[in-house]
Amino acid sequence: MAKPPPDSSPEIVIPDCCNIGTVFRTLIAVNAAFLAGILLRTGGWRTGLRSFVESSTLIELACLLSLIALCALRPYLLRLAPWMQRLACVLVPACVTWLLIRTLSANLLFAESFANLQPGEGALVAALFGAALQHYMELRTKAFSPVLAEARFQALQARIRPHFLFNSLNAVLSLIRSEPKRAENMLEDLAELFRVLMRDARDMTTLEKELRLCRQYLSIESVRLGERLQVQWNTSGIDEEAMRRAKIPSLLLQPLLENAVHYGVEPASAPALIQVTIARQLDRIEIEIINPRHAHAAPSDGNHMALTNIRQRLTLLYDVEAQLTAVAAPSAFAVRLHFPYVKR
Repeated sequence: MAKPPPDSSPEIVIPDCCNIGTVFRTLIAVNAAFLAGILLRTGGWRTGLRSFVESSTLIELACLLSLIALCALRPYLLRLAPWMQRLACVLVPACVTWLLIRTLSANLLFAESFANLQPGEGALVAALFGAALQHYMELRTKAFSPVLAEARFQALQARIRPHFLFNSLNAVLSLIRSEPKRAENMLEDLAELFRVLMRDARDMTTLEKELRLCRQYLSIESVRLGERLQVQWNTSGIDEEAMRRAKIPSLLLQPLLENAVHYGVEPASAPALIQVTIARQLDRIEIEIINPRHAHAAPSDGNHMALTNIRQRLTLLYDVEAQLTAVAAPSAFAVRLHFPYVKR
């Protein structure tokens, strides 16, 4: 059988300048560096702060306009080779700063403040800051993704409890004679689940496909758990078009539902309800999963491990724009997810 062609998509080294975390880090770093430089040059706090305030208009505008430009160009820059992405992070701030100094110098309100500042000098400083910040962001991404963090994500995706596979196969065997069609459907769902588990941890999918996979997983578990497994889906807060276009990390919800089944339904002797609520609020996707909590169930660290791994994965992909919170009440356990609505 012929091997699939290798993935030829270029490596992504350009920072996500649309991300709030990237914007904050850039503004803090640039302002701190300029303030330190001005204080060292002037030698006095009052004079240095006055000079910093006078130049803050240029600094903030140059930073924000450069970030906006890189954010707008990002979809096109992602198609380029890594060295061209790095070059763009140097040239864009340089060009923006050069144009900004030329424009502000011609304005009478700012002419005196920038009388001694040449456009070329400002462009060179902006280029150096662009190169330094791009390098920092690239190193930060590499520090998060490989080795430990990537191994945890892979372990999260490859993890299926052995008893789940064993019980699923036993359920199929029990259905082969009595309900062959249902057994065939269950095997198809199981094959699809394992196919997705073999994906790279960095793959993205759509919310619609992730929900389809979750329903397939719950369909498998319903054969084993019967009437004990009750699921209520509430998707009235998001339309079908948004679900088809919303990009989310592959296997983001299935492990959470697996935890809900394992800790909320398996220990129950009566029907147990899992509630799944999905909504879109402007440019954000909000998901809540609630399952029953049983005081007599044995405590386990597995639930917290899965939550920690998913939280790390969201941090890697969305920085501060994503959040995962877990709330444990006496009779229920709720997990809430918030992450940006990114269109496919």
